[in-house]
Parts: sequence; structure tokens; C-alpha cells
Amino acid sequence: MYNNILQSIDNIAIWPMISFVIFFLFFLCLLWYVFTADKGFINTMKELPLNDGVKNSSTTINPR
Repeated sequence: MYNNILQSIDNIAIWPMISFVIFFLFFLCLLWYVFTADKGFINTMKELPLNDGVKNSSTTINPR
């Protein structure tokens, strides 16, 4: 049933190619963003889940 519907669409073979090109361009843009992003911003975002807004006076924990 679905084969008959898809076969009736003109130029159906071009849509997978368009999808691949869009995905590839998105992937290239994402790689460009990752390699050119500000490292300070990346470190700030990396620390957000661990930072609850309270500044600690000491960063090391004494296990004893």
C-alpha cells in the first residue's frame, strides 16, 4: 500500500539526497561551532551542573 503511494510521487529519488545534504551541512556547521567556540564559555557551561551558586572557600575535600 505504501509502495504505491510513494511510487506515485514525482522525483521521489531526490528527497533522500536533499535530506542527506541538509544533514551533512548541519553536521559541518556543528563541527565548525565546536572547534571555534570560546573555551571560557565551554568551561562555564561544563561547570554549570556542579555549580549551585555557592562559592566554596576551599576546593579540596580532606578525606580525614
